[in-house]
Amino acid sequence: MLARTDAQAMIADKAYDAHERVVEQLLRQGKQVFIPSIRTRKTQRGYDRHVYQERHLIENFFVRLKEYRGIATRHDKTAAAFLGGIHLAATVVWLN
Repeated sequence: MLARTDAQAMIADKAYDAHERVVEQLLRQGKQVFIPSIRTRKTQRGYDRHVYQERHLIENFFVRLKEYRGIATRHDKTAAAFLGGIHLAATVVWLN
């Protein structure tokens, strides 16, 4: 899955700190990696904290979107209606 990604960077949490399977593969492809090391790792990998904080903000936004039952359970029958619900909920989240 990582080999087919067109993204230039990977921003993930500590759960993706599998150095050989994830990090090395991404670095070989020339992508930037913003994944903090787990606490027990002997050599801690450096990462840009500001970029990692941006990931946290985006993750919190999706959590707030899932508070709306129609989006979390995807009751809409068409993709257009679902997208309209996301736009409406995102507007409400943004205004709060």
